[in-house]
Amino acid sequence: MMTKYRIIGNMTGNSMDAIDLVLTDFDGSRMTDICNHTKPYSKDMQTKVEDLRRRVQEKNCAEITSDPFFWKVHDEYIRQVAACIEAMCQDNQIDKSTITAIGFHGKTLDHNPPSKARRDGSEPYTLQIGSGQMLADLTGIPVVYDFRSDLLMAGFDGAPLAPLHNAHIAMIEGDGCYYNGGNTSNFSIVIDGKAIIAADAGPCNEYIDAYIRRHTTELYDRDGRIGRCGRPDMSLLQYMFDCGRHYYEAPLPKSGDPAYYHTEQIFAEIAARNIKLEDAVRSFEYFAAYIAVYALTNLPNDISLPSSFILFGGGWKNPLVKEALTDLLAGNGYVLPEHQAAFHQLTASFKSAPQIRFSAFGDYMEARLFADMARYRLENKPWQLPETTAVGADIVCGRIAYPSAVSLVQYADAVNRAAKGWQSSFSQATPKKSVGSGNLPDGH
Repeated sequence: MMTKYRIIGNMTGNSMDAIDLVLTDFDGSRMTDICNHTKPYSKDMQTKVEDLRRRVQEKNCAEITSDPFFWKVHDEYIRQVAACIEAMCQDNQIDKSTITAIGFHGKTLDHNPPSKARRDGSEPYTLQIGSGQMLADLTGIPVVYDFRSDLLMAGFDGAPLAPLHNAHIAMIEGDGCYYNGGNTSNFSIVIDGKAIIAADAGPCNEYIDAYIRRHTTELYDRDGRIGRCGRPDMSLLQYMFDCGRHYYEAPLPKSGDPAYYHTEQIFAEIAARNIKLEDAVRSFEYFAAYIAVYALTNLPNDISLPSSFILFGGGWKNPLVKEALTDLLAGNGYVLPEHQAAFHQLTASFKSAPQIRFSAFGDYMEARLFADMARYRLENKPWQLPETTAVGADIVCGRIAYPSAVSLVQYADAVNRAAKGWQSSFSQATPKKSVGSGNLPDGH
């Protein structure tokens, strides 16, 4: 008999637009979303997180947690997530005692995956903040969290994490290329019910949202209204690609991070060229689709790209981004001269015209992903990704924090285990075949 679970999934992405929650019932292969909740970040909170992201660059765990500003932002962040969970339960008359757990991702502030570290000779690490213990104490619900550390400490990128969840959705919606449009876009190709390859592509909402927030009172380009008044600047398209060329041309699979996209450099170039707001936004929207398609041109020759594209994530809800994606997959739209042969080869490879649709599970896919991962951790099952299954590694991801009556001033698990400096913090890295949650016990 399969165990049934009722789990809250949480995601607060790199775009820092909102706290997203979804409550999902799991019963074997069946997934049923019960309710959801979204609370947009305030401008003040966005500014604090951006400031913290700048402060923690190049710092190790001890240095990060010695900064009082870190604790101010961290504690406010966790309290906001807890308050959203309370609001969702109250609004939907959900008895919290019926909830098995919360799947909590935390806030990513820095990411240097093994694939990149091997290229530049650095040490791999990933930084997510967010105490699962504090969230468990505030909500009274067990929290499963720190999913990426186990993968990274075992030598894997740990991003994107969605492929297995996409495969679970494909059991309902069918095979295809499952493409997420978040702050970073990423895809999973699911064939015969299995994710065979997955990778981050590049910026989707990163440039659009950051530029909109900086130059307007809006949080994003709602319905493409601003971009619709402009035209894409193709010389800017070339400049954006050149800025991120080292990342975009890296072989698949790979993991991305906003630090690779040179946002500030690009914004400074726009200011120097006096490019109009509307033209800059339209250029970002075109580039979001462009880089998503470009990533597919890097697929290994032995992988055939399916013609069915299943979209999820807020980025594709911008009609200009989706229109550009549709045009480029159909062999239309502007392509940089250096990429014309690759784009032509890609579009010619389709056995039938690309069919693009939104997933019925798309609105809260990233939040539900962590509910799904929490379910696997509760069952002590490995979260199988194409990069781990290729070498036969079984990695059980995450830690579990149970509610405690003890309230701490500072929580020891506020920073994930694989933050910068983890190599010297532990006597040995997690082996490539592992069971459990790594080198630290559950809780605090």
